[in-house]
Amino acid sequence: MTQSRSSANRPLSPHLQIYKPIPTMVMSIVHRITGSALYVGTLLVAWWLIAAATNEEYFNFVNAIYGSWIGRLVLLGYTWALIHHMIGGIRHLIWDTGRGLDKDTTTKMAWASLILSVALTILIWIAAFTIA
Repeated sequence: MTQSRSSANRPLSPHLQIYKPIPTMVMSIVHRITGSALYVGTLLVAWWLIAAATNEEYFNFVNAIYGSWIGRLVLLGYTWALIHHMIGGIRHLIWDTGRGLDKDTTTKMAWASLILSVALTILIWIAAFTIA
């Protein structure tokens, strides 16, 4: 079987330049990114715990960094990544049961995971500032 000249120049497998981004595809990519971001965030939590176990001066130093505007922005991002990744995991768990796999439902679940993760992050931060 001979290949035509035009088919020989095409890529052998699909890639992002071919596909039009759809909500489920974007949420899948974001799920991977948030999973990677959680590694860095967990190192920050470990640093804070080590500082707490070391001495008061070092703990105050780390708290000052986390309390700065950039530190709070990083912590906000970590909170959102944690919540978003958890909701994405729940979404995949639901799919593992064979439910919600039709195109309309998967799209709604993708949007819902984004909206819910932002809303829960905002609620957590409101609660944190209300308590503190």
